[in-house]
Amino acid sequence: MPLDRISLRRGKPAKHIAAIRNSVYRAMIEAFNVPQNDRFIVVHQHEAEEFDYDPSYLDIQRTDNLVIIQIACNNTRTVEQKKAFYQRTAELLSKEPGLRPEDVFINLLETSKENWSFGNGIAQYA
Repeated sequence: MPLDRISLRRGKPAKHIAAIRNSVYRAMIEAFNVPQNDRFIVVHQHEAEEFDYDPSYLDIQRTDNLVIIQIACNNTRTVEQKKAFYQRTAELLSKEPGLRPEDVFINLLETSKENWSFGNGIAQYA
């Protein structure tokens, strides 16, 4: 039931963006226990002046290829699952589309199950 919002600078080809979406989804299945077909991903592309980040916060050297991944999800995962997810996401994104791990920023927004409606005006998990 995660809702993924992926932000990056405008100008990447469709194949690059698809690789990001597919890698994040694969990492969710492999390390985050997300079921098949639970895929809701929105990509936001920004002009340079709309995409501001610190290139060296926490001594991590970022480039303009930075991808910010923010995921709204249930508050049911352990710290170990979260760490495994972060690691697997960075690994997969380094393979496809070739991002540096330093350019993968992930933020989880956790919520209770009753805060979701997947359609029909019903709280399916409440």
